[in-house]
Amino acid sequence: MTPPVSDLEQQLLQLRESAIDAIQDAATSDQVEQLRIAYLGKKGALSTILKGMGRLGPQERPRIGAIANEVKDALQSAIGHKRQDLDAARIQAQIESETLDVTMPGTYYPLGRVHPLHSTLDQALDIFVGLGYSVAQGPEMETDYYNFGALNTPADHPARDMQDTFYLPDGNLLRTHTSSVQIRYMENNEPPVRIVAPGRCYRRDTEDATHAAVFHQIEILAIDEGLTFTDLKGTIKVFLENMFGPVPIRFRASYFPFTEPSAEVDVQWKGRWLEVLGCGMVDPNVLKTVGYDPEVYSGFAAGFGVERFAMVLHQIDDIRRLYTSDLRFLRQF
Repeated sequence: MTPPVSDLEQQLLQLRESAIDAIQDAATSDQVEQLRIAYLGKKGALSTILKGMGRLGPQERPRIGAIANEVKDALQSAIGHKRQDLDAARIQAQIESETLDVTMPGTYYPLGRVHPLHSTLDQALDIFVGLGYSVAQGPEMETDYYNFGALNTPADHPARDMQDTFYLPDGNLLRTHTSSVQIRYMENNEPPVRIVAPGRCYRRDTEDATHAAVFHQIEILAIDEGLTFTDLKGTIKVFLENMFGPVPIRFRASYFPFTEPSAEVDVQWKGRWLEVLGCGMVDPNVLKTVGYDPEVYSGFAAGFGVERFAMVLHQIDDIRRLYTSDLRFLRQF
């Protein structure tokens, strides 16, 4: 049965009205594209209505066809204008979001400060690197061999009492000094050796104004042919003068199981002598342990606590202030 002409015309007019309303309500370009397909696509609403034209008479087809073209043009125009409006709105929103008001005050981000421990450590490393030393590091969890045995400190040695540390269930321990780094480095490198080894260390000390169970240490090691105690004294003197300025320095005889002879080094500070580091010539037994010939090579080593140096440089009265993270204290540096 051939549908009345008025029915097709009414359907086309209703399609134009509902489609234009939907296009105007679209919020995104994707929605507009979906509406274009729904109304103007090959299987869209307009094509579905026009399928009924095949049953119209020759006199009616031109009029309905003209109306259909008007509807199609109206929908295409509405879609085009909507896309332009959406693009313009998107560009305007982007401009507004990216606009920089140069008259507004900037966002304040407080500047951080270098912790006095790190600044002291960096200062010391800069000096030794300038003297030709390379920075070497090793694990904080060590074996008994690297922390004690290879450093001429067997299990029954009384010197272990001075470095009582924290032992782990597997038999390992937390290193008491960075001397273990020296052993590891020498095992894998042939002389000449010139290294500086910074790092965190642990000892079972009772905490007070000058002692802590966790502290930082820097050690140096030099191995070569013909090195003497004079080379050691010259190196220490240059280092301390760069750290503290032209202060009086003295060497006192001491004992360390891994150096022979050994010495403590003091600097005169505020009218009194202050111990700052220990040093000595590397014991021949240590050289033998790592496979160096003590008849050919000799060397020296020295070590000091970074906290002690930081306390002297910044006149800090209690070592525990370095660990409390008190901003009132840290903002001074």
